[in-house]
Amino acid sequence: MPLTDPTQDLTLLTEMRRGSATAFEQLYRRHQGPLYRFALLRCGSAATAADIVQEVFLALLNDTLKFDPTRGVLQGFLFGVTRNLLLKQQEATRRYVPNNHALDTDDTDNDIADTSAGPLEKLLTNEAAENVRNALQQIAPHYRDVLIFYEMHDLSYVEIAHICNVDIGTVRSRLSRARAKLFKLLRPDFLEAAAHQTPTHQQEAIQ
Repeated sequence: MPLTDPTQDLTLLTEMRRGSATAFEQLYRRHQGPLYRFALLRCGSAATAADIVQEVFLALLNDTLKFDPTRGVLQGFLFGVTRNLLLKQQEATRRYVPNNHALDTDDTDNDIADTSAGPLEKLLTNEAAENVRNALQQIAPHYRDVLIFYEMHDLSYVEIAHICNVDIGTVRSRLSRARAKLFKLLRPDFLEAAAHQTPTHQQEAIQ
């Protein structure tokens, strides 16, 4: 489900290309927030996320991205550009920062139980939850992408497949594995919260 109206986006983009600063400002207001949230959860660094988003909008303003409306909507295109920039940044730093906690890269394991999306959605919408951000960094990036796009941005399997350049079956598999991994990482937090709630529930039961 698009977060913004694709027709309006295209109108604003056309006006921006004709020199309208107002149109660019409106596009920025419409897309900066979602792009930043994705970048932040994807890389775990507020500074890097801000830099990446700034680079995306500078490229959009300079018309170097060459968006083609016949191949998709602007929102998905910008998510894809943001993701590609993050991948390049990741490749540049990989040799210096080893990732010892990433989820394995086998996409063929489809029998992992798919955990409920409800609790995960609530957790992912709280960008201030440091434990969630830390847990996301322990999930392999290609799984992390699918989880964030689906849970945080309400994108469809088709939209995610297009952005990540994979088929729908791979999106389903990665989402299932990412949910299972995130639930496993956050399970101690759920148990701790439940333990703190138990005395209150017991007192209510006594009353």
